[in-house]
Amino acid sequence: MTIGVVIVTFRCRDLALAALRSLEARAPELLQTTVVDNASFDGTVEAVRAAFPAVTVVEHRRNLGFAAAVNRGIDALPNADVICLLNPDAELLDDGIFAAAAYLEAHPDVGVLGGRILNPDGSIQPSARAFPSHKNALFNRHSLLTKLFPRNRWSRQYLMTDWSHDDIRPVDWVSGAFMLIHRRALEAVGPFDPGYFFSIEDVDFCRRVHDAGLRVEYFPGAAVRHRVGGSSRKAVYRAMAGHHRGMWRYYRKHFRGNPLLHAVTAAGIGLRFALHAVSYALRAGRARLLGREAP
Repeated sequence: MTIGVVIVTFRCRDLALAALRSLEARAPELLQTTVVDNASFDGTVEAVRAAFPAVTVVEHRRNLGFAAAVNRGIDALPNADVICLLNPDAELLDDGIFAAAAYLEAHPDVGVLGGRILNPDGSIQPSARAFPSHKNALFNRHSLLTKLFPRNRWSRQYLMTDWSHDDIRPVDWVSGAFMLIHRRALEAVGPFDPGYFFSIEDVDFCRRVHDAGLRVEYFPGAAVRHRVGGSSRKAVYRAMAGHHRGMWRYYRKHFRGNPLLHAVTAAGIGLRFALHAVSYALRAGRARLLGREAP
């Protein structure tokens, strides 16, 4: 069984090198790694090639977005039975990637696994969730209601925070920050949808895997440490806009609501983007006044 790893980079050279070092500390001879760089122009490509000559580097002269870059990385690994997507701001914490790949190989009804993702402080980062619905605009991880009332029923249901994340179990979708995909899933549903520029492409892919009759499961035996936003902080507003455009694309693609509901959803997503952009601008301005790094 061959395991391929795809890392998509954008202006995060030092983080990407740390991610690659975490792979090298495991069993690099058992892993085929491809780095797809989305026009960083910050020395990432040169640094990766110098430090990790065995790693395949695909260099883009313009930013194609995450989903399209993932597809290019998968194309560069035609012999891999299992593809592991690893964010450049994530680092492997154990050898569980091999146990996860073996689990996929042994369970032909499973197409995708998500590993345990930890915050830098060691706490669980919600990475296995229920499929979005219209109300998730109010009860997602970053919503005001979730921050004010983190124990409310709707946020807990969506984020699956009532579960210890210590056992293998079927879930709706898992985060693309650390996702293992068996080749059978790609053969069943095709590549990632390149219409998603940044974010939501993992939700869409897992939904298509479910629709094809394969399961998506959470696998706690493989762990990474993930610094949220570490790979997007160099283009905060573009990432924010890409995330909200992805939300709208997902709803249009997978929901068959009436025109009025679609209009309300579109307005809600637009308002959410505006609030997030204003909130970030205020926080960034305050950080500059205090001489701190922008959040």
